[in-house]
Amino acid sequence: MSAVDEPLYPIALLIDELKNDDIQLRLNSIRRLSTIARALGEERTRKELIPFLSENNDDDDEVLLAMAEELGVFVSYVGGVEHAHVLLPPLETLCTVEETCVRDRAVESLCRIGSQMRENDLVDCFIPLVKRLAAGEWFTARVSACGLFHIAYSSAPEMLKTELRSIYSQLCQDDMPMVRRSAASNLGKFAATVESSHLKTDIMSIFEDLTRDDQDSVRLLAVESCAALGKLLEPQDCVAHILPVIVNFSQDKSWRVRYMVANQLYELCEAVGPEPTRMELVPAYVRLLRDNEAEVRIAAAGKVTKFCRIVNPDLAIQNILPCVKELSSDSSQHVRSALASVIMGMAPVLGKDATIDQLLPIFLSLLKDEFPDVRLNIISKLDQVNQVIGIDLLSQSLLPAIVELAEDRHWRVRLAIIEYIPLLASQLGVGFFDDKLGALCMQWLQDKVHAIREAGATNLKRLAEEFGPVWAMQHIIPQVLEMINNSHYLYRMTILRAISLLAPVMGPEITSSKLLPAVITASKDRVPNIKFNVAKVLQSIFPIVDQSVVEKTIRPCFVELSEDPDVDVRYFSSQGLQAIDNVMMS
Repeated sequence: MSAVDEPLYPIALLIDELKNDDIQLRLNSIRRLSTIARALGEERTRKELIPFLSENNDDDDEVLLAMAEELGVFVSYVGGVEHAHVLLPPLETLCTVEETCVRDRAVESLCRIGSQMRENDLVDCFIPLVKRLAAGEWFTARVSACGLFHIAYSSAPEMLKTELRSIYSQLCQDDMPMVRRSAASNLGKFAATVESSHLKTDIMSIFEDLTRDDQDSVRLLAVESCAALGKLLEPQDCVAHILPVIVNFSQDKSWRVRYMVANQLYELCEAVGPEPTRMELVPAYVRLLRDNEAEVRIAAAGKVTKFCRIVNPDLAIQNILPCVKELSSDSSQHVRSALASVIMGMAPVLGKDATIDQLLPIFLSLLKDEFPDVRLNIISKLDQVNQVIGIDLLSQSLLPAIVELAEDRHWRVRLAIIEYIPLLASQLGVGFFDDKLGALCMQWLQDKVHAIREAGATNLKRLAEEFGPVWAMQHIIPQVLEMINNSHYLYRMTILRAISLLAPVMGPEITSSKLLPAVITASKDRVPNIKFNVAKVLQSIFPIVDQSVVEKTIRPCFVELSEDPDVDVRYFSSQGLQAIDNVMMS
């Protein structure tokens, strides 16, 4: 190829690849647009590459999505902000395609470019684009237009601003619900750019239309706008315009709208202030906590602590707490789980007396719930209650329930509790743990169910990590080593498993002096299963200890086991010897 033809090469290659039948080639080509633009230079990118992309946008959605993404960061490749307007035509076309994610990405890219454009370019190029999309015959263009008004509005002259507000109002009354949905979801962003004088008139008029929409999918998006508009309005206007809407929405016939109110209620309370919250929103919240739909109760239950923080404790005890008691025995396990994940946070809000009298019984009932997530959510937040009522009272009230679950006749319940023990230990502290739960941890190593024994061994390792090797040396290692002589071979195997897990935590010194001798003794066991497990444990231990210990103690043991009558023992011991030799060679 001659030097004269060389600049044409990237664009020719792009054209070839974009017309290729292989979608992966077309995708790769689009993702290399920035490289091609650098090769072409700014002027040729503007005059050749961008027009080519504008004409060739009838492709798979995946390719169009990549194109929309790439063009959003293309300003520097076309010569900076003074030429940014040349990127608008291909993105305008992408805003009209059928695939939602392509349109959304094109709108994002247009917003990014628009926020960098000069004011006169916005008026000459960007605002006409928004108007064309808003007047588009196909609904997809109108949907995309709604996401661009907040960029266009702030730079527009007064006459154009009036026109843009009018166009947005028309979009909010569009025949297509998808357009009204887009207008409702973007109303907060648009309102943030509108002058306060027009906010109370034009924007509130638009908002009221959306709140009365016959489609619940539009109304639920209007709920999100409540919080956004509430932050822009003066408190008295907020109470006059936003509060009645929230109260009505909390009784809406569609559960999706009520769900949205329950989800957003904390933000809505912040918008209207404490007094209206106490008078109007507490009754609305109580209704949501007692809603017929489980999804609404889940959303409301998840906000119970946040809500109690913005009302005074007496009001919370009087109005919210009775609902919380009902929810703790709700028929839906997901409602109980949502409540359990936040209820512990109510203790600091309500204070010591109310926690002891009112909340502790609820904690106890949730702690005995048949659904594991509910129990976990309570145990994982015990420290919040500990700070309010103190460790002594906590141990008298909740710990017996934990111990009872740890000895439950259903092995799955016992398993669930074992998994929470390290978490509990970290919250309650080492002293408290030793007194109350230490014995239980050893008991699990001799459980009849293998899964419990395995979990018990893992639990010891996690406790050693939590409290450190010094604590483990005093409270775990002596008891573990004592059990290595248990008459039942399955329990001896569990101890070997515990030793292999503890060794990395305890470090080379304790492993060599305390754990390794017990393993070597077990290699003389009469049961082959124990002996080949010894070989496995030694293989996991030898990288931890010094080389001299490996040669003096571990290697001779492997050699002895490699001559055992049992085929499995010989196999695992030869594996161990091979592993040692490999390390030595490396």
